[in-house]
Amino acid sequence: MLYFNLTPIFKARQIDKPYSFLVKNGVARHTAHRLLSSEIQEMRLKHIELLCKILYCEPNELLAYKPNNEEKLPETHPLNKLIPTQDETNWQEQLKTLPISKLKEIGKLINQSNNENP
Repeated sequence: MLYFNLTPIFKARQIDKPYSFLVKNGVARHTAHRLLSSEIQEMRLKHIELLCKILYCEPNELLAYKPNNEEKLPETHPLNKLIPTQDETNWQEQLKTLPISKLKEIGKLINQSNNENP
């Protein structure tokens, strides 16, 4: 089953109040509530586009996949890439304790990535 998995994006973007953020950025109140409570089954492409714009992400980053117990997909199936991993690393906290030299290295990598993907 595909579902919207926005929590990792909110954490990465340091959005503490997702509901307020979504409503403030043009998502209808009832849609924001349904998104955050995983009650939404369908969404228009224009709404997915809005989410991608305000969260600065790609559509595939909004979705996650939970395998159905009755149906087994082959390990090589592309949907398996959308199964969330249990990576609970709080990299924002780790950045606070890195030496400045390491932060500069990370900055260089970010700059290189930005230059490659304008």
